[in-house]
Amino acid sequence: MLFWRKDGTGGMGIHEECGVFGVMAKQPEDVAGLVYFGLYSLQHRGQESCGIVVNDDGVFVSHKDIGLVGEVFDSSILHSFPKGTMAVGHTRYGTTGGTNRNNCQPIEVNHQKGHMALAHNGNLSNAAELRSALEMNGAIFHTSSDTETIAYIVTQERLKAPSIEEALSRAMKKLEGAYSLVLMSPQKLICARDPHGFRPLCYGQTTDGTWIVASESCALHAVGAKMIRDVEPGEILIFSKNGVQSRREHCGKTKPRHCIFEYIYFARPDSVLDGISVHTARLRAGECLAEAHPAEADIVIGVPDSGLDAALGFSRASGIPYGIGLIKNKYIGRTFIAPDHRLDQVKIKLSAIEDVVSGKRIVLIDDSIVRGTTSGRIVKLLREAGAREIHMRISSPPFLHPCYYGTDIDSQEHLIACHHSVDEIAEMIGANSLGYLPAEKLYALAGNDVYCHACFTGEYPTVIPADIRKDRFERRLSE
Repeated sequence: MLFWRKDGTGGMGIHEECGVFGVMAKQPEDVAGLVYFGLYSLQHRGQESCGIVVNDDGVFVSHKDIGLVGEVFDSSILHSFPKGTMAVGHTRYGTTGGTNRNNCQPIEVNHQKGHMALAHNGNLSNAAELRSALEMNGAIFHTSSDTETIAYIVTQERLKAPSIEEALSRAMKKLEGAYSLVLMSPQKLICARDPHGFRPLCYGQTTDGTWIVASESCALHAVGAKMIRDVEPGEILIFSKNGVQSRREHCGKTKPRHCIFEYIYFARPDSVLDGISVHTARLRAGECLAEAHPAEADIVIGVPDSGLDAALGFSRASGIPYGIGLIKNKYIGRTFIAPDHRLDQVKIKLSAIEDVVSGKRIVLIDDSIVRGTTSGRIVKLLREAGAREIHMRISSPPFLHPCYYGTDIDSQEHLIACHHSVDEIAEMIGANSLGYLPAEKLYALAGNDVYCHACFTGEYPTVIPADIRKDRFERRLSE
């Protein structure tokens, strides 16, 4: 799905959270290069900024900046990194805090017991309360990201704890919400996942014994690592010269609540999250749509990229031929900034294949509708290409509630489904009909009910924060 920001710039889809990546090798090697390739594979999770920190025998060397991975790290910068045994990387879309260089991750901390670099995917639901308490005790924040709050709490605990992993375990008792973390100390690489397991995290190993931690399995494959397993909700894994140690004191404290929208949109189709293929989950979504909202049509097409798998599933279940009717400009990322020009920006990003759609009754599959503006422009694009009928089908239920765990849905004011019926939305976007995936069919995507679907149902697994503004820290910094 495409949606348009208030400033007029375009974002191809609902924004993701972030991608994290970590490496621990047996001998000093080009770990920065491994992280670079890993971040490239996780670029879909965040396109605002990225960073790499390399551990060169206890000395941390880093580079972070705003931009895509290929823009921030050219060959000269990559070659400037020393060889090392450990490194962490991050690619960011900020759900808390604005877009500026200060918010680039990994965050680095120097304290009495050494150094730490921290990369975080997710969003703390109690970040505002934690930050306020830290500030009242004299903490000075340099970013508007909740990741710095995590770093502060871990550092405070480290000054009292016998080890970095014990400090992290103690810190996790204070953190609420979504966090998949990769943390590097001078001697250890550590990863952790919140007890609900909102955001994905997995690890694997290369043939030469290098350990890899990543947000998605696709990043493991990109660097030649074989996936071992997902990090369990609440689990802490410690990678050191002594091997891998698992701490499970936070496991089983609550029911897992993996984000269902990871399967619908966020993750890459070739990833496997918590044992479930993303591609297969999207096929199932399309099949469920065909059953719940059939249509008489000549062809099924998907909005690139996350609508394509669901479109294939709809086609298989309905018997309506599948076709490629929309082409996306692959060279325009989600950070595309449009000049001050009156051209329709959807036409810059998408184009219709007239020979495929002209004169046809079309089933158009997309992953979601937020405001409806861009859905309307895509429908118009297909009409101009000669489409006779357009029956839009959405592979998720209507967005009705804000997300506090990392998805950029934070205001009911701008959610079209909160103010209009399905028939009204269909008319507003110019479609002949509209159908959403029924909420009761969400379980079918992954085959069980251990998922968070609060943005659709309002059933939140944690306490809702009092201050729900996405930019709550950014505003305070400017006051």
